[in-house]
Amino acid sequence: MEGGNPLSDRRTVEFDSRDAFINVIPLPPAEAALDDSGYSLHGRGANAITCSLGTLDATLGEVTRLSPTVVWVMPRGPVTHTEGPTLPVFLKGRGLTIGPLVGAFIRADAETASAPVGLQLVGVTVEQGRQILSLLADALKNGVAEPAASVLPVQDTIEQAERIRSILVAICASGNNGVLRRKGRSVRMVLERFNTATSQLEWRSEEPVTEWGEAPFDVDVIGYNSAYRMRLDGGSGDGERLYTQLPTRISRIRHRWHRRVPAPAGANVRFHHPLWRELGELQRDVVDLSFSGLCLRCKPEDLMFPGLLPPHIELQTGEGQTLTLRGEIRYVTSPRADGYMLCGLSVQPYSVDEARWVRFVSQTTSPATRTSENMEDGLWDLFTRSGFFSLAGKTSEEFEEQRLAFRSMAKRGAEIPQLFCQAVWPSERGPEATLSFMKPYRHAWMGHQVAKRPGKPPPSVQEPGQIMRDLYVRTFEHPQSDPDFRWVVAYVEALNPWIAKAHVRYAERQMETGQGLAFTRKVHMLDVYTHEQTGRAHEGIQIGLATAQELTLLADTIARTRPACYVDALDFTRERIDMRPVQARWKQFNLEREREILVARRNGVPVAATVLELGQRGTNLYCLLDMARLFPLTEEGPSTYVALVDAARRWYAARRRTSFHFLCEDEGGDYVQEAGIHGGPDPYMWIISSKLIPDFLEHISELTIGRRGAHNPR
Repeated sequence: MEGGNPLSDRRTVEFDSRDAFINVIPLPPAEAALDDSGYSLHGRGANAITCSLGTLDATLGEVTRLSPTVVWVMPRGPVTHTEGPTLPVFLKGRGLTIGPLVGAFIRADAETASAPVGLQLVGVTVEQGRQILSLLADALKNGVAEPAASVLPVQDTIEQAERIRSILVAICASGNNGVLRRKGRSVRMVLERFNTATSQLEWRSEEPVTEWGEAPFDVDVIGYNSAYRMRLDGGSGDGERLYTQLPTRISRIRHRWHRRVPAPAGANVRFHHPLWRELGELQRDVVDLSFSGLCLRCKPEDLMFPGLLPPHIELQTGEGQTLTLRGEIRYVTSPRADGYMLCGLSVQPYSVDEARWVRFVSQTTSPATRTSENMEDGLWDLFTRSGFFSLAGKTSEEFEEQRLAFRSMAKRGAEIPQLFCQAVWPSERGPEATLSFMKPYRHAWMGHQVAKRPGKPPPSVQEPGQIMRDLYVRTFEHPQSDPDFRWVVAYVEALNPWIAKAHVRYAERQMETGQGLAFTRKVHMLDVYTHEQTGRAHEGIQIGLATAQELTLLADTIARTRPACYVDALDFTRERIDMRPVQARWKQFNLEREREILVARRNGVPVAATVLELGQRGTNLYCLLDMARLFPLTEEGPSTYVALVDAARRWYAARRRTSFHFLCEDEGGDYVQEAGIHGGPDPYMWIISSKLIPDFLEHISELTIGRRGAHNPR
């Protein structure tokens, strides 16, 4: 059910300085590579690699996983565990014998003859490492090895005709490459156009398609973050052009959690090999990057292999910055025609460089956008022009008192990418549009504060919908750098058909799958003023801070009456309902973030609770974080709501707030009028899992084709 982020599994050991790192080179094997490093082997007979222990003739069995740091063997019989800490290890395969190596048992189950045996290799020399990797390269070439760390892509099938058409039209606009395969051959293709008059797809290939014979054709094309595979059952060729009907189904292959883009010119890394310092400091160019990875142009003599853990990587950004990362080798390609090989790493910045890393990757992946610092006046003008201030019946004058706080947060937020992202699409005439994200909960980021300049886009915009598409990509990808990221939360006003389709309909479609990855429903966001106490005595009702037992009761009540994604995203689980870790995180940056829970009791029995939240001024111009919710704990609960609203007024007034929002998730009742609660907009609460972000951005890419903007959600 829960969202998830691959970064959450990262190791946390850090070196205090580069000197501290160098002093421990070479690393022990257990720290230099993962236990499951290297390559899985499935060769038989002449293609098998065998392992011997003690002497060359004492064959233990076939090797099932191998790297220069670890060997896993499927034994042919019982294994005798030697008393010594290490023993000689020999590898044999494809006419080559390597050894003796020095190994130590990782695991040996003497009671089960078929149990795999693990051996940690220690003190492997550079030459022995070359021999092992050469043996593995030969196994890869013969198709009997695969990287142990590789992950199979996720696939799903799309059969809705309109959805297929939308996806392929979006691919036409993006100009991404494809590959046509038939009879063991392949040729590059580009999907150039969907002809609405003929309902045909028009493809262009690198060679005449008339030589390919009759359909069917198998074609793979690349979307925003997915590869799509389809079978085209008919078509006609004309030179390098192929005309086909829309397919009846397409298969989607998710190939990356994070989108990768070409690295900036001049970007390179420096690092030492974790096993063999004698190779010297390696400096290699960066080919592409994402929030979680780099692709390097390496040489065969670098002796890279999957599972290797370089603990200290210095990234030169190409713009004079140096960032420090740690990583894990995930894949290594075979040498190409130029003699180089591509090496993919998953990486994570050291804490001292976390903010700079996020800013660097964000700017690289979305170069048309900027962060909000030094654009405060232009943004205020943008909010005025776009009509943002008139949402919910407000006027621009009502926001003037927040202008100073907004300017301050626009500057500070750019320096704290761990909590904020305010993206701006600038042009020669100033900010064209903006969209913000912040992290108000432990596992959820909130999208908010969207504004777009009305009218025609500037001349620099070449693609319809480019501005909003770029902003959505920048902001929705931003929290993917957060290892705790599970959910996106927003309150969207679906008065505009585009917003309804982009957000509400998307979440509703995901809800229909029953996977628990999305939730949306209309709510009432009402206004409460702190000076408007009802003046009632509220006899028989005692209100106070929730006890530990009452917090548990409230968490259980919410879990019983709300979807699981709501509970997890909004920190209503038993262990997180007080939001202490979140408050501490904001306080670390000298920012306000608070949650307090008050309980109404009758004769000492808790009957209702109000959850009061508060956020730093300037984070949102509508003060979305200053929000109260009411929850009944018994059937008598609603009878105490007026008293709880008055208590909430006192709580917010004590924190210098003149008003706050009451989020009404039911149909209201007499208590709304009795408590003096004012009307407000009826947005949709919108929650989607982080797992859906690549698919959601694909969805946005489809919708923005042929469009020139979108209505502003609050």
